[in-house]
Amino acid sequence: MSDLTLARPGLDVAAPADLGAEVSASALRGMVILRGDLADAGFAAALDAATGCAVPDTRRTSGDGDIRVLWMSIDELMVFCDYAKADDLVAAFMDKAGDAHVLAVNVSDARAIFSVSGDKAHRVLMKGAPVDVLAMAVGEVRRTRIATVAVGIAKTADDAYEVFCFRSYGAYMWNWLTVAAGAESLSDL
Repeated sequence: MSDLTLARPGLDVAAPADLGAEVSASALRGMVILRGDLADAGFAAALDAATGCAVPDTRRTSGDGDIRVLWMSIDELMVFCDYAKADDLVAAFMDKAGDAHVLAVNVSDARAIFSVSGDKAHRVLMKGAPVDVLAMAVGEVRRTRIATVAVGIAKTADDAYEVFCFRSYGAYMWNWLTVAAGAESLSDL
């Protein structure tokens, strides 16, 4: 795994002051992709043993604090965890999965995560995403696009969201989010 500088290129800067919402690049976090039959009891047992979390419902999250599991598709979950523990989580899941047809991959260095919060957070995201994020429930996850970039959006609180995308788009997404947060309307972009 890389160090913080390599994992967050160009994202160690402060957001401009007086934005309509608070935008920040999240601290380095472990991310593990798990693929398999989510309805399989063996998959669920391996997930529970490795994370202490249950398989989340469709477009939902399970767990909280240091470990959260996000539903990504009918055969894919993403686990957010401590960066230093991601490799151990992969090993524990694969060990508990036994002979099951599953995949676990540490993708921590492949993604960037941003927090968007405040009364106008939903308006910032809706400027670029074709999703009514205001209608999302806390704990809901959506895969969509923001300004043509493939992203995941997780609603973490009433006025707070996490946006994650491929790291190669990290600087672009940072710039887009901070500009959108400072613009009063779409015409201001």
